[in-house]
Amino acid sequence: MNIAALLNQFAGLVWGLPLVLLLVGAGIFFTYYTSGIQFSQFRHSLQCLSGRFDKASDPGEISHFQALSAALSATIGLGNIAGVAIAIHTGGPGAVFWMWVTGLVGMATKFVSCSLAVMFRQHHKDGSVSGGPMHYIELGLGKKWKPLAIAFALFGIAASFGVGNMFQSNQAAAILSDSFLVPKPLTGMVLAALVSFVIIGGIKRIGKVAAKMVPGMCLIYMLGALYVLVINATKIPGLFFTILHDAFTGTAAIGGIVGIAFKDVVIQGVRRACFSNEAGLGSAPMVHGAAKTKEPIREGTVAMIGPFIDTIVICTMTALVILITEAWTQDLNGITLAVFAFDSALEGFGKYFVSIGVFLFAFSTMISWSYYGEKCSEYLFGEKSILTFKAVFVTFTFIGAVWELGAVLDFSDAMAGLMAIPNLIGMTFLAKKVVTASADYFSRMKSASISQGNKAMEHK
Repeated sequence: MNIAALLNQFAGLVWGLPLVLLLVGAGIFFTYYTSGIQFSQFRHSLQCLSGRFDKASDPGEISHFQALSAALSATIGLGNIAGVAIAIHTGGPGAVFWMWVTGLVGMATKFVSCSLAVMFRQHHKDGSVSGGPMHYIELGLGKKWKPLAIAFALFGIAASFGVGNMFQSNQAAAILSDSFLVPKPLTGMVLAALVSFVIIGGIKRIGKVAAKMVPGMCLIYMLGALYVLVINATKIPGLFFTILHDAFTGTAAIGGIVGIAFKDVVIQGVRRACFSNEAGLGSAPMVHGAAKTKEPIREGTVAMIGPFIDTIVICTMTALVILITEAWTQDLNGITLAVFAFDSALEGFGKYFVSIGVFLFAFSTMISWSYYGEKCSEYLFGEKSILTFKAVFVTFTFIGAVWELGAVLDFSDAMAGLMAIPNLIGMTFLAKKVVTASADYFSRMKSASISQGNKAMEHK
């Protein structure tokens, strides 16, 4: 067996059932341990996101909204289109239900990890900060745990070049070439130029670009999906019944022909949701760790909205389009299936809409993953390594567009999955600190609210 085949098997093993169970199990544990924080404090997270508690004097580099936008720009990508299509093609409509479950429990995982990122971040002399699993593992658990932090950083660098960079440019170049005959080298050069312009400005520029780009990108995609759903509105009630029914019966079908076991329905839904929203991998804490705040729990509540938007909203829109148009019964998969679904509503719509969406999603993913890789490189090799990392990252953007990735991508996929292991170990041992800090934070918030209420009554 050659190296390429071994790496393919290795990637499949890493992203197999054990990792899926680990990520979902962690989400269930953190949901229980935090008393369902994603449900009880969802309203507060929206208040934080609105800028209600923002203070320019707080330590950090970007606002709560910019931090969430940057994190979302990394997760909202091909997984929301091709990944959802693969889940339905392989696991049937019932896989959508398990995507929802995974997204909801993943919110608690994001809350804990991103609270820790602010709680144990490093402050530099120039006012910049560095946060993420490698820092909360070392600073929170002690120097003896540093090998675990180093392992995470190494996995993070490898993943940033592959799944966060070359895979994105490769898929963007492929779909533009197939749909509009755009030369792949041209797509690679354009992406490399755009990425270099943004990342050279550091997290502040990434945050500003993401804050402008992500909301508009999501809105346009949702409007396109809503158009398809509206013209097929009479099918929607039956659609949700099918999703719920097939989630537990395992009687869904690939192309309407082959029966699927219940286990496969669950695995496909969970796997694609985990890969899409990245809850537990430890990537998002690196950007949320740069948020301007003195309150770690506050940033954690902002971060937990990420899986909700990514999985519950965006992935669901894709899934509903694929199901309501009955495109999933065709012998198609991935991006091709998504294009067919949108095209079935209006001929030619899918080709333009999905192609443009893939390009924008790929670009947004790359700029945020560049920051993740940069922070991992900084942790391992110091600040002087950052410029070199950025130069290599931009070069790989072009290479990814013109090169058949094969084994490189399998290796990168495996590294992205392996990031979860040191991260979840660190989170589990440090979760008690988050729960204690949460009790203190919400107690202070409640006291402040009561105090403000009393003052208003006195004034009246």
